Amino acid sequence: MKEKLDELKGLLTEVYDLEHVGALLHWDQSTYMPGGGAAARGRQSSIVERLAHEKMTDSRIGRLLEQLQPYEESLPYDSDDAGLIRAARRKFEKATKVPSSFMSKLISHQAETYQVWMEARPADDFSKVRPYLEKTLEYSRELAAYFPGYEHIADPLIDYDNEGVTASTLRQLFGELREQLMPLVQAVAEKEPVDDSCLKQWYPETAQWDFGLDVIRQLGYDFHRGRQDKTHHPFMTKFSLGDVRITTRVRENDLGEALFSTIHESGHAMYEQGISMDFEGTPLAEGVSPGVHESQSRLWENIVGRSRGFWEHFYPKLQKVFPEQLGSVSLDTFHRAVNKVQPSLIRTAADELTYNLHVMIRFDLELALLEGKLDIKDLPEVWRERYRSDLGIAPKDDADGVLQDVHWHMGIIGGMFQGYTLGNILSAQYYEAGLKAHPEIPDQIREGKFDTLHGWLKENIYRHGSKFTAQELTERATGSPLTIDPYIRYLKNKFGEMYSL
Repeated sequence: MKEKLDELKGLLTEVYDLEHVGALLHWDQSTYMPGGGAAARGRQSSIVERLAHEKMTDSRIGRLLEQLQPYEESLPYDSDDAGLIRAARRKFEKATKVPSSFMSKLISHQAETYQVWMEARPADDFSKVRPYLEKTLEYSRELAAYFPGYEHIADPLIDYDNEGVTASTLRQLFGELREQLMPLVQAVAEKEPVDDSCLKQWYPETAQWDFGLDVIRQLGYDFHRGRQDKTHHPFMTKFSLGDVRITTRVRENDLGEALFSTIHESGHAMYEQGISMDFEGTPLAEGVSPGVHESQSRLWENIVGRSRGFWEHFYPKLQKVFPEQLGSVSLDTFHRAVNKVQPSLIRTAADELTYNLHVMIRFDLELALLEGKLDIKDLPEVWRERYRSDLGIAPKDDADGVLQDVHWHMGIIGGMFQGYTLGNILSAQYYEAGLKAHPEIPDQIREGKFDTLHGWLKENIYRHGSKFTAQELTERATGSPLTIDPYIRYLKNKFGEMYSL
């Protein structure tokens, strides 16, 4: 059995390496590649994806998984070997249902669409991406069709990265969350608006960049195994457990843009850097789901990075970097500014209270598109109407409307956006469990010490990679399945105090 397991790991490592070559191609396209390379990059990405898919569907992997089943059943459920065989079987079974020719076609289309989107958004030209999005929708439906027996067409697309989660369960969860959020949003809206003009002054790019790097180095991001570069839409990517990179964008008239993006992406990266090195080269060497992954970026960005204690430590340092801009601005004023609640058009810049409304809009639109109730040509206007009804504002153009998010232009339609809200919910649930184990964490944050929190997360979340499902991991770490209660408590306590609710 040891020989068979080693043989399986060898085959899986070939898949792993090819997939991360594909990630390297995408990182280059998103950072340094000239626009003229788009067509060739689409071909290159397509070839790498096809090779990875063909290797993942190799009959030898299926045969080894069958031969290893008795060994798996003899092991404790939480053993590394059992977890590896489980994860490999799930990946193999999903991969064998989708033809390599389709995956190659899809990846080539995604690379081409991404390049078109990078040109269309600054030009506010939805017509340029419309035919590509129509093709993406067609491909998304085709992908779902390879997994028959679903209740909703989005279910297999959601389950792809969120095992066991369905459109029905998300609709119910989002409904419960919305019911709790709306009274909070309305109560804050009745208060005097917070003045955040201190963030909208001129902040030179280099100084912003360097300060952000200093912050995440202190949080625990390992620069020996990572780096940061500029991009159009910030993201984290990994080429191995020893090479986990982040990107950001800088606006010199908005201090919060790059700073909180950097903290956010470092949260994703610290998760990947914390995975057990024993898992390298296998399906276990990655975050278990988009929701768990997002929980880490949002935990570090919001629960830690926007907390009063965090800025008690870092604000004097920031004032020294920008004395003219912030020298006369009090900590109270600055802290309220970085936590300002105000309906906005851009999801990535949304405050904590209204952020999930952005996600719910996208989730609903994805379902309508997949169901055939909404056409791509009508998407911009329907988008505006939903923003008008849900947030009380509407974009004047498509650049800040339907074109703002990259997801549909580099992936599929369906199964993507819900991870952001699941991550918000889980961030509070994990943090609350960490505080229960280590009540001293808030005091340590005030002192600029993050080792205890980082260590608890690494021990209970990070090191496991994909050994457990998201549901299993959450129950093991917190003693409870996913629940919105800690998240609602966190929001009520934070904004109740800030806005005297």
